[in-house]
Amino acid sequence: MFSTPVPRHRTFANHLSLPMPATDIDSSHLAELYRDHHGWLHLWLRRKLGCTEQAADIAQDTFVRVLVRGKPVTDEAPRAFLGTIAKGLVVDFWRRGALEKAYLEALAQLPREYAPSAETRNEALQMLERVAAMLDGLKTRVRRAFLLYQLGGQNHRQVAEQLGVSTRTAERYVAEALMHCYRLRFEQGGA
Repeated sequence: MFSTPVPRHRTFANHLSLPMPATDIDSSHLAELYRDHHGWLHLWLRRKLGCTEQAADIAQDTFVRVLVRGKPVTDEAPRAFLGTIAKGLVVDFWRRGALEKAYLEALAQLPREYAPSAETRNEALQMLERVAAMLDGLKTRVRRAFLLYQLGGQNHRQVAEQLGVSTRTAERYVAEALMHCYRLRFEQGGA
């Protein structure tokens, strides 16, 4: 699905050597959590994704998230906790795949001489992923209004007609989406 190679043979130990923030997690607690639940999580992800390598990557990333979180898992249902983290990572994986597919299909329509370089394609995909992540928190109609207005080049009246709402409501949807994006941008330290 992805044009970039999938990293193979990643191990949890590789992630532990990365610089990490100070945590309250005892390494024996994390090792026990990993030992007790990694096999189950990998199997669950493999069934969901249909790909052993991607399942392994997402299982490892799930435990990295637990480590970076910095707090011990005190939940009485650690599988539910790990499953929740893994589900979010799977959603990110599918979203990236869908974005990449749509982007590559759009690029295929361009004449060869106008096709961007591999570096430009990767930068554009990263930007699309950030935009998609920002829009995730919006209601479906608000997100759609924003995309029609910003990317579809439609005015408020056209957006309203497309969504079957008043022009005033379309304006409100677009403004709500813009405020949401600005808020997220400033929370992330951007200007």
